[in-house]
Amino acid sequence: MATFLYRVGRLAFRRRWYVALVWAAVLAAVGLGALKAPGASDEGFSMPGIESQKAFDLMEQRFPGASADGATARVVFVAPSGEKVTATEHKQAIEDAVAELADGSQVASAVDPFQAKAISKDGSTAFATVTYKVTSSDLTDASRHGLEQAIDEARGSGLTVEAGGSAMDGGGGPGGLAEVIGIAVAAVVLLITFGSLAAAGLPLLTAVVGVGVSMATILALSDALGLSTTTGTLAMMLGLAVGIDYALFVVSRYREERARGRTPQEAVGLAVGTAGSAVVFAGLTVVIALAGLTVVGIPMLTKMGLAAAGAVVVAVLIALTLVPAFLGFWPNAVLRRRARKSGRVEESTDNNGGTRWARFVLRRPLPVLLLGVVGLGALAVPMTQLQLGMPGDEAKPASTTERRAYDALAEGFGPGFNGPLTVVVDAKGDSDPKGAAETITKEIGATEGVVSVSPARFNDAGDTAVFSVVPSTAPTDEKTKDLVKTIRGERPGIESETGASFEVTGTTALNIDIADKVQAALVPYLVVVVGLAIVLLLVVFRSLLVPLKAALGFLLSVLASLGAVVVVFQQGHGAGIFGVEQTGPIMSLMPIFLVGIVFGLAMDYEVFLVSRMREAYVHGERPGQAVISGFRHSARVVVAAALIMIAVFAGFIGESDSMIKMIGFGLATAVLLDAFVVRMAIVPAVLALLGDKAWWLPKWLDRILPRVDVEGEALSRRPEAPDPAPADLEVART
Repeated sequence: MATFLYRVGRLAFRRRWYVALVWAAVLAAVGLGALKAPGASDEGFSMPGIESQKAFDLMEQRFPGASADGATARVVFVAPSGEKVTATEHKQAIEDAVAELADGSQVASAVDPFQAKAISKDGSTAFATVTYKVTSSDLTDASRHGLEQAIDEARGSGLTVEAGGSAMDGGGGPGGLAEVIGIAVAAVVLLITFGSLAAAGLPLLTAVVGVGVSMATILALSDALGLSTTTGTLAMMLGLAVGIDYALFVVSRYREERARGRTPQEAVGLAVGTAGSAVVFAGLTVVIALAGLTVVGIPMLTKMGLAAAGAVVVAVLIALTLVPAFLGFWPNAVLRRRARKSGRVEESTDNNGGTRWARFVLRRPLPVLLLGVVGLGALAVPMTQLQLGMPGDEAKPASTTERRAYDALAEGFGPGFNGPLTVVVDAKGDSDPKGAAETITKEIGATEGVVSVSPARFNDAGDTAVFSVVPSTAPTDEKTKDLVKTIRGERPGIESETGASFEVTGTTALNIDIADKVQAALVPYLVVVVGLAIVLLLVVFRSLLVPLKAALGFLLSVLASLGAVVVVFQQGHGAGIFGVEQTGPIMSLMPIFLVGIVFGLAMDYEVFLVSRMREAYVHGERPGQAVISGFRHSARVVVAAALIMIAVFAGFIGESDSMIKMIGFGLATAVLLDAFVVRMAIVPAVLALLGDKAWWLPKWLDRILPRVDVEGEALSRRPEAPDPAPADLEVART
């Protein structure tokens, strides 16, 4: 492996123009394909195998065209205190607003609350439902302006008017400003780490090229492979993250080899042969984690994982080819200014911060280990109270009209009105479909926790009915979850009595089912991902205990970060610091996202840090000295990579969307804990306590495992490569 990559690096250095042109051609080709390809579909979320999805599919089949794909807006009107919306002046203002809402080229219908009887019992609140012909992402600015203008005019009459629904979505993807801030912070960290603008800019440039290739490819294939507009979100986030990391490690090793007196071409070859080997295996662990998302069984999540895995593969190829090519163009530019001016490239690392920290840990390995494990364990305890769900408008800031509309409906119609359940009755083959539907309606209406049940509505064939059930509790309340289970538990008795079957769906039931399925899939996902990674790390480190230690450390950091998320977003401790205005259940997909992304980044840090220790140990250093050598050469770079990732993810905490805020907080916390507590403290402490045993491998396992030279041992036995060609020497002087 190391010898092959050494040759790849030297070849990319010598043929830098060809490599650069090939990548430019690839970027142009996929970019052209993305421009000419049909637009990505706005694919709906689906979860095969759960009851709410089956019920929804049955509705699609029996009520063709009834489930509109267009955006909706629910405009809520609240009369002044002590007054009613049925008063003449208020009624006229509401009717005028509904008429104006209906007057739009993209509007399909606007339902008058007085005709639909959408008025609260006390007469204080009413709502109108506006349905559009297009999805929220296709709404024009004129349609959005018309909605806002109608709301403002109604407010002028003295009414309190708010609006919620998918039509209120801005249409733009969140995180744009956060990504810019993250890249800016990354540039500052890289500049401090390397002391060179070129060395700081090169990882950013190559990472952007890699993300451009990946995203253009996803867009070009979106129609052919059925990819949605959200598929590339994870690919962009991880492609940028690992792209910077991988280039950072190669450039850092190149500077180290130059400091040893190597020529630029030889230094590039050795950097790609050693750090590049670590990049390959680190990339493989990330790909395993992302491909493992298929275990969850959510088509959208599977596509996102595979697309992100492809972006990681591109980042690896960029680090192995384009980075050494760019180093060929500017071999001295990435060195510190003092080295460029003096012509000497020596950079002392004998007593840097990494060395001093490693010696500190080696002197006190047991206290450091106990402190790290106990601290992470304490943070992980709240994770036992994790409640999964899908926060809605109730989790948005009170400054938004969506949140105010949600609160107004909850106050006027009850907390369960915002999350009604939909019951689908399948009476096909039943002798009395209407009688069966009425019986089911009465039985469910009499269930404790049900406020009201709407009349059943039949399809044209008369064999399927649909009705709504309003719970007495909010959509994210645990009692609502219990109610859904109770209704489903009553099904066998009701079905035997009526001869008809029924299923429960709706947004609330769908969120409950998704949470249950994701929670059930979390353990198998962890087993698959961690198990495959342990096998891969066995091959990399040829040690039994190092991979087990890496996996256990990752589990500690993930559980601790999930515990921190529960403390802030579910229990509300310190919520005000992070701008969390409403606590509630944790987003259902959050644990899966957290595990997949953080596992990949954690294994990156593990491979880059421990591979240098393994390299020193293989070359004859004692276990303790090998730990110090690993930290001497890698600690600063690993710290820089972790700080970059923390900055990128922490930028999302400032977003107003609660789910984006939660993801940003969880990922930033997980990287912080894994990089600085697990990899920088627990790992050296464990290796110090184990000594030579850390690198022990049973002989029978040693014979079975394939041998890959990640440490570059073959390169150390290789005779010095010949000096580069005159043209290369000329470039090296620039």
